[in-house]
Amino acid sequence: MVNQSSPVGFLLLGFSEHPGLERILFVVVLTSYLLTLVGNTLIILLSVLDPRLHSPMYFFLSNLSFLDLCFTSFIPQMLVNLWGPKTISFLGCFIQLFIFMSLGTTECILLTVMAFDRYVAVCLPLHYATIMHRRLCQQLAAVAWVLGLAQSIVQTPPTLHLPFCPHRQIDDFLCEVPSLIQLACGDTTYNEMQLAVSSFFILVVPLSLVLVSYCAIARTVLRINSAQAWKKALGTCSSHLMVVTIFYSSVIAVYLQPKNPYAQKRGKFFGLFYAVGTPSLNPLIYTLRNKEVKRAFRRLLGKDGKSRET
Repeated sequence: MVNQSSPVGFLLLGFSEHPGLERILFVVVLTSYLLTLVGNTLIILLSVLDPRLHSPMYFFLSNLSFLDLCFTSFIPQMLVNLWGPKTISFLGCFIQLFIFMSLGTTECILLTVMAFDRYVAVCLPLHYATIMHRRLCQQLAAVAWVLGLAQSIVQTPPTLHLPFCPHRQIDDFLCEVPSLIQLACGDTTYNEMQLAVSSFFILVVPLSLVLVSYCAIARTVLRINSAQAWKKALGTCSSHLMVVTIFYSSVIAVYLQPKNPYAQKRGKFFGLFYAVGTPSLNPLIYTLRNKEVKRAFRRLLGKDGKSRET
């Protein structure tokens, strides 16, 4: 049975007590939005159009870029809330929460798959083409998207069937599970347990697998005596490792934070960065630190792809 708040919707407070800060955030969010659209679209185009980028690494990267583009579906609503009315309908909150949960889980799994790809590339280079064949890559990507959808199906309905308080004020920019649980006036024990279990499986387990992969990569790299091989191995993994660090640090700050007012305020900043900042930073990290992507961009512009990197 849907609770009494469902026909009216919710009020997304954000930083409404600091209007000046919200004006600054509007400019920051709008800039990040444009960077996300341009950067991730460019990576997808390069991965599709340039035959030299038809490899597992860039297949997964194009999946990540498409996922980041999907994240931009929240930003127009966020820009409206930062500048004007802060209301969101119950249906809008449901859709936002459902998609956000699905995409967040998918990114956790996808980053783990990319770590496995880097592990095979560095630790088992002679068997890389045999192990990371096209069908396996497609299956791994499909698993990431399906698990994200399944997680959202499990998590979203119980969250939006909570007995919400009459004021219906969400102390956040988005409809996220922790903020909605805090809005409830009834017993939230089941929802908190469900959030803890899901956080373990979609955050702790994937992050542990990523760390295991990089520990194995580190052991392999330490055995290498060639400086050129060292540089190649580090170049292969550094961009992905930066993305993993930025993504997981912000998500953990949102979903595994303690219950106190300071943590809630800090969580809003991290949640904003997680939803807006990481999708715009990902293409910058991969393009600025990746010579193959820069060469592909030059070829797309009709320039000599063999020119020396500046």
